[in-house]
Amino acid sequence: MAIHCSRTCLQYLIHLAHDNVNFRLPSPFWRLNGLSEEDVNSIMARTVCAKSAFELWGHGRTHIELRTSLLKYPTENMSPFLQKDSTYKINVYTFNKTLEFEDRIKKIDAMEYLSFEGRVNLRNPKHIFCLLEDYGTDPNDIPDEPLYIYFGRWIADGQRELIRSHSVKNRHFIGNTSMDAGLSFIMANHARVKAYDLVYDPFVGTGSLLVACSHFGAYVCGTDIDYNTIHGIGKASRKNQKWRGPDENIRANLRQYGSEKLYVDVLVSDASKPIWRDGVLFDAIITDPPYGIRESTRRTGSQKDSVNSVKPSEDYVGDSHVPVSMAYHLSDIFTDLLNFSAHHLVIGGRLVYWLPIYRPEYCEEMVPLNACLRLVSNCEQTLSSHTSRRLITMEKIKEPEETDALAHLSDPHFSPYQGHNAFREKYFSGISKRTLTGKEETNKMATNGGE
Repeated sequence: MAIHCSRTCLQYLIHLAHDNVNFRLPSPFWRLNGLSEEDVNSIMARTVCAKSAFELWGHGRTHIELRTSLLKYPTENMSPFLQKDSTYKINVYTFNKTLEFEDRIKKIDAMEYLSFEGRVNLRNPKHIFCLLEDYGTDPNDIPDEPLYIYFGRWIADGQRELIRSHSVKNRHFIGNTSMDAGLSFIMANHARVKAYDLVYDPFVGTGSLLVACSHFGAYVCGTDIDYNTIHGIGKASRKNQKWRGPDENIRANLRQYGSEKLYVDVLVSDASKPIWRDGVLFDAIITDPPYGIRESTRRTGSQKDSVNSVKPSEDYVGDSHVPVSMAYHLSDIFTDLLNFSAHHLVIGGRLVYWLPIYRPEYCEEMVPLNACLRLVSNCEQTLSSHTSRRLITMEKIKEPEETDALAHLSDPHFSPYQGHNAFREKYFSGISKRTLTGKEETNKMATNGGE
């Protein structure tokens, strides 16, 4: 396919995945400038957040405006795809509305003003063109006519299929907090995981993040304090299954997706205790620390450390010697995580993790920082009206120095935020308030005769 030099920085249209209830943009379509087609293809080869990408030829609020826009599009940009020896087809995509087949055909026939000289081939065309109509985002108020219309040449689809093929519902080994497949791939992309990288998860759980990273060819390893999870034994998380089977483990998950050869190993280890040799080891560290909601935040200690130490769970089936478990505050978890990343990531390596926050009190200054790590991005996933978690991406910019420890002590910007320690209490406090409000409304309705 011939691509002229003038084509290297055209306008492109990305059809975003709009099935996320937290999506707040007014349109599922995103127009981009200044990218080459190679850039777009590289993005679509990784992303699970976009459905398709198109080279935008024309757009408008009505079909008349669309025609005017298309007729103004440079002929030299169109001509390589409209030759007599080429084959093509035109698809009609509608967002938030379903059109009958006859209506789609009418819309295609109405575009006869475009000088397509090739043959129509619906099965295996050389070029695919798409008419995209946006009917808004409110399924209860669908307009008769589209709010906006686009036309362009299809370039590539995103990797949305990975969400279905790697769904936790079909995963061989899962736990109470197994990470959603879509979020796992988003985290791997934030960390820029690539083939032959070594990726580490210090709170590995059932290995959902390892599965996503191994898909991109990275070698994966992890640790977790839960003996039963690491060894794939104990009570099962699936409905109607009491105990885990003999082959339910993280290795089996990677085997399920054909990436077992990239599995290094997982260890029973306390994230607060150093077990690794000094020096850089990992290209990326990707993790989802426990928040104290569905999984407790615990670390090993001794009776001298705390009077609040607890015994192991009843289904624990490890060795007879059991270390005492004690509280591991969220502020300490993130301080240890950042320090570990500063010492063991390669320069340019990335740390990607989730930070739970209480929304009414959140501000950007609450995000933990480290002198060796640069904050790259901070994204929000809403959990409830009062809680959410931030996907934090950091990149290592330098090796640790002795002066960094002194800087942390003197600069309040690097001090740990203690408010994270109260996240569990605030989380359940919000649930209690909503429950109470619901009961009050019910009582009020009963008092008023149900009106």
